[in-house]
Amino acid sequence: MSRVVFPDAEGLSRAVEILRADSVVAFPTETVYGLGANAFSKRAIGEIYRLKNRPSWNPLIVHVASVEAARDLAAEWPAAADELATRFWPGPLTMVVRRAEHLSGVGAENNTIAIRIPAHEVALRLLEASGLPLAAPSANRSESISPTTAEHVVRSLPDVPLVLDGGPCSWGIESTVLDLTTPVPTLLRPGALSLRALRDVTGAIALPQEQTADGSARPSPGMSRRHYAPRAKVLLVGDVRAADRSGLAAPVAALTYEGAGDPGCSHSEVLSADPREYAADLYAALHRLDDAGVGTILVQEPPRTEDWLAIRDRLSRAAA
Repeated sequence: MSRVVFPDAEGLSRAVEILRADSVVAFPTETVYGLGANAFSKRAIGEIYRLKNRPSWNPLIVHVASVEAARDLAAEWPAAADELATRFWPGPLTMVVRRAEHLSGVGAENNTIAIRIPAHEVALRLLEASGLPLAAPSANRSESISPTTAEHVVRSLPDVPLVLDGGPCSWGIESTVLDLTTPVPTLLRPGALSLRALRDVTGAIALPQEQTADGSARPSPGMSRRHYAPRAKVLLVGDVRAADRSGLAAPVAALTYEGAGDPGCSHSEVLSADPREYAADLYAALHRLDDAGVGTILVQEPPRTEDWLAIRDRLSRAAA
């Protein structure tokens, strides 16, 4: 069973020992908890994929402690990367650049690598103490709900040797992934950092024109058709109160936001109407509904605005 420890000097020392032995450690970031391994170790990377039951075609994000460390992983470091790093790192932005030739076993099949500096004290202390770049997808079984607490990690991945408990994640939703290898920066995954903030630095941002088929190579995680999903069936509806519930697996629960009305369900979660606050609570709410044993979750569709883009992305993949 996983050992959950406080991220004090002793806990960090134990975590570093495990990482240097080519095993894995779960740790908090400002977005979600990550399952970290030495990005230079094929054995350690393989342990991530084994524990998560993650498809081999789904690449990993590498976390580093400094811009200099990020540059060391890149074959090319465009000027836009420096501008974005200055503005948003540490923070919930992942940049995709050309991968350095000395790196193997991590990154995408198209010779790119996704990199970020997390904005969480525990994550940064772990990166600095280990001296390693850490490949770290979310610390949960593949396709399931991302973890925002240490308890979520243990329930999803009970065989992880060590979990550093840094409390609940503040953003609660994954980083935004931006591809800088294209003529115009391309959004690969909407996330915690808004497109509006990115455009202030990059100008135009291209959006993917087609879905990436499962099993095919991709430059970023979070592009699978089904992802971030609870055990319960998720249905997006225009009006939870008016939804036809005949034939749905019971108990039927509702996930709404303030102002969306009383769903009248025995199990319900009412989140904030502010997209930043909604995102911070979304995964925790889905975990609570799964824990309650519901069969179906009726989700009030969020507004079709850019501020809700990342939330709509997560919910649509959970419902796939």
